[in-house]
Amino acid sequence: MDILLNHIQARALGALIEKEITTPDYYPLSLNALVNACNQKNNREPVMNVDETGVREALERLQEHLLAGPARGADSRVSKYEHRLQEVFNLSRAETAVLCVLLLRGPQTPGELRGRTERMYRFEHLDDVQSALQRLSERDPPLARMLPRQPGTKESRYVHLLSGDVEDAIPAIQHRPRSLAASDDADRFTRLEEELAHLRSDIAEIKEQLAQFRRQFE
Repeated sequence: MDILLNHIQARALGALIEKEITTPDYYPLSLNALVNACNQKNNREPVMNVDETGVREALERLQEHLLAGPARGADSRVSKYEHRLQEVFNLSRAETAVLCVLLLRGPQTPGELRGRTERMYRFEHLDDVQSALQRLSERDPPLARMLPRQPGTKESRYVHLLSGDVEDAIPAIQHRPRSLAASDDADRFTRLEEELAHLRSDIAEIKEQLAQFRRQFE
């Protein structure tokens, strides 16, 4: 299957996947709800400002690829939309969570993915994230791949391939062995990065719960 999504189409697909798992009571999504989901300021990188026309066109393109479309059997005056990722790829819950966050936030390390997927799937160990990434990378055609490691970093980043293959902006170069102090600094940075990802996930969950509470009184 020849799939090549632009950034709005990838964002719309990721938002549909995320909302089905994290807020099932409000899924499928209306066009307006999907626009808001695409333009969220939390759990999105980069933050977008997409209008209804852009999202509607993205949905049309996703429907051509059988990745999304109008909700089946929806009893509502307002048209609602759902993703159909499982029908196309038959992914596990872990693989779905990883692919979703890659669609929403671009290239990330396994440590970042572990923290940012927590609301969709709880990975007990970092190795579990890497196993999910490996399975995505080994599919035919592959859905993710590892980028060359950036200078001064400990972990490599991974990227989804639904928007085509991506060459890392920073070329791979030969490095001299780092000092022990530099290695320790990289380890501390990785731990802080993971802790920050967990904090962001917790804050996003609190915001979502508050939004649901407010909607009860609207």
